Formats: sequence, structure tokens, C-alpha cells
Amino acid sequence: MYTCASSRLPSGELSYIINDCAAKVFITSHYKADQATEIMPTTPHVGLRLMLDGTVAGYDAYEAAVSDQPTTPLPEERIAGTDMLYSSGTTGQPKGVSRAFVANPLETTANGVSPLLTLLFGVTGESVYLSPAPFYHAAPLRFCMAAQQLGCTVIAMEHFDPEQYLALAQRHRATVSQVVPTMFIRMLKLPAEVRSQYDVSSLQCVIHAAAPCPVPVKQQMIEWFGPIIHEYYAGTEGNGFVYCNSTQWLAHPGTVGTPIGCVLHICGDEGEELPQGESGTVYFEGGAQFEYHNDAEKTKSSRHPQQPWSTLGDVGYLDADNFLYLTDRKAYMIISGGVNIYPQEAENVLVTHPKVVDVAVFGVPNDDFGEEVKAVVQPVSPPASEEEAAALAKELIAFCRSHLADVKCPRSIDFRDELPRHPTGKLYKRLLKDEYWQAAGRSI
Repeated sequence: MYTCASSRLPSGELSYIINDCAAKVFITSHYKADQATEIMPTTPHVGLRLMLDGTVAGYDAYEAAVSDQPTTPLPEERIAGTDMLYSSGTTGQPKGVSRAFVANPLETTANGVSPLLTLLFGVTGESVYLSPAPFYHAAPLRFCMAAQQLGCTVIAMEHFDPEQYLALAQRHRATVSQVVPTMFIRMLKLPAEVRSQYDVSSLQCVIHAAAPCPVPVKQQMIEWFGPIIHEYYAGTEGNGFVYCNSTQWLAHPGTVGTPIGCVLHICGDEGEELPQGESGTVYFEGGAQFEYHNDAEKTKSSRHPQQPWSTLGDVGYLDADNFLYLTDRKAYMIISGGVNIYPQEAENVLVTHPKVVDVAVFGVPNDDFGEEVKAVVQPVSPPASEEEAAALAKELIAFCRSHLADVKCPRSIDFRDELPRHPTGKLYKRLLKDEYWQAAGRSI
């Protein structure tokens, strides 16, 4: 069992993860030498500490440890490991996702993603895989490992930059890549003359996941890259898989796909199944079993109250062709005057405005209605005065109301130079939301 942790974690959270997963070995690099030293007293159960590119007191050289091992096959115990990855911790301490371990021989074990790459996405040993996301996130880690297992060349970006992504795709003649919708948005926000400089015709398959993609954004990406864009909806938990290609998506704009190898159920608050077209909690039937490590309550909350089904906590609905449309995360639902509002809709509209780089929509306190809809926006050009800010806010609210019912649109907008996003593209909406509730002197 192995756990990958973000290099951006504060020492307290890193120590928590190391202790929570009961790590016996900790591997880091000299780049993180200061933090590696700092966490030693708080991680007493680690028996072996290894460091790449140099050492500090308490750590052995990784390179030397590897060179001391035999190069010939071991007679036994050549078992492929299984990852236990941790959630991003946007709503509290991160939790490890523990999946069933199968003791398969290393040489014959296919990474769980390998069949997807070959059968669904046409990847071969000749493919060039461009990865713009960090390896401590489930999808980049598993996809890159699977690509290497298949013999692909993997081009790993240290961090995502939209123009650099296009430049690397051209330079290395990349054929396959996996991204998140935020990356699409950032590429589309580049000036047309910048985008046109790069040849992306080598790309045969671009896979995206992690969040629903705004319909206009995906339409523009298909027009630009061609009908090579594939989408899936799944989680680190591995409890289900939903998929669509460009042709399917164009026939069902806004969908995240139709289930493969599992059955979807849309349920109300009491666990009752809801009619087609009605939004509710999305449950998977028939997928892999999982648990949240050391958190029986969270594990229980992920299960249907009467059936052996599990959920990732998302809300959505099914159409007549059994294609799933995600509305939002249930935890982000806003209740204003008794009306349930899912902020993803407003975010998907506002991010398409030419003056917007990034946006977060969430509920803030309202004495009359309980909550009201607030947007925090990263603009292309920061307003130079309060008057300019007020005018831009008014323009964006009007734009949103031209696409959605008033109740779903923000009543006010604040501006920030940058929104707090995880390097994987995940928005730390909870950090923003907590600011407003704490300022009001109460919690939700």
C-alpha cells in the first residue's frame, strides 16, 4: 500500500496523513528538506526515511538504498502495490480512500486504468502522454502509471500553464492527455493569436474529468481540438464509472456520460428513487467497494440507507437515454428562503464571460432568507476603483440573469486577484465560504 501526498501540504497536515495511513517508510526529496526535518518528531512510527537529490540528518539517500537492492527477480513477494490516496480536505481533515487489495503478481498486474487507456481511448505503446497535473492526485497518478506500463512516453508538467501546455503538445507531438475543465477555460482565455501559434493536430484523445464542463467551453474545445475529447465521471473511491465521447456529448450537451460497468440511481433525501429528469443524490450500484480510512461515519454517510449502493456526494439527474447530468456537490447546495440552489449553474455561466478568468459561487448569510447567493470573481483586469468594481459586478449579474432564473444568480459579487485552487484544478470553495460565515459570527 502506498500513499502520495502533496508537496504543498503544511507540516501539520502532512504529519497527519503519514500517521493516519500508518506509514512505515517516508520518501521525499531534498527540495523539501526543511519540512522533512520539521516533521520527524511528529511522525515517530516511520522506520525508514529516504531522500532524493541529497540528504539531511535522519534521512538515507534514496539512490543508495535502491542501488543496494538486487537487480535479479525476487523468488517471491513480487506483489503490485495498491494506492490509498487522501481527499483534498476541503471540508475538514483529509480522509484516505481504502480499496480492496488484491495480491496479484507484479509482472502480470494491469493497473486498473490500463484497460481504459487501451480499449476506450486507443492508447498504445507508441502513444505520447502529456500530463499537466500533479501525481499525488488520483487520476494523474493512475493514468501516468498505466501509460508507462503500456510503454508510452510520459511528458509530465511541473505545473499547468495554458501556453506551455500547447507548446509541449506541439514540441513532443503528444497524442493523448488528461485535463480538467479549468484547464480548458484557461486555454480558451488565451488571446486567439497565441492559440493559433501552436499545432495540436497530433492529439488523438484528450480526456477530462473532475468537474462538469460548462457547455459553451466544451463546444469551443471540440471546435478547436476536434471530436477527440472524452469525458468521464468517477472518483478516487473507484465505485463507478460514467463516460461519453464527443459524439455522445454533442447529442447530449452538458452530460458527463452514461454508466459503464455499473448502474446509476438518483435518490431523494430519504433514499427513494426519483423519476427521470429529477435531481437527487447520485448512487452507484455494482462498482468497487471502498472505505474511508479511520472514519466509519464518513463511510456510512456514503452509503444508501437501504441498498448496498454508494455515492460520491454529487447531485444530478438522468435523461431518457440514461445519460447523467451533474448539478453540483450536495455539500455546496444553497438554501435561500426554502429554495434549493446549486451554484454550479451560475459558475458555468459566469466563467464564460470574456472579463472573467475564474469564479466561485456559494451561499452567504442572509437574515431574512437564511442564505443568499454570492460570487467571488477573478477578473481578467482588476477594477481600478470602487466605481469600476460596482459597474463590473452589475454587468456580470445582468449577464447571469440573462441565462438563469434570478434566484440562481448572485446578489452581489466580490473580486479577488486569484481564487484558491488546488494544483489539480479543484476549487477550495470552502475556504472562501468560511470567510463570510465567520465574519457574520456564525456557522452554517
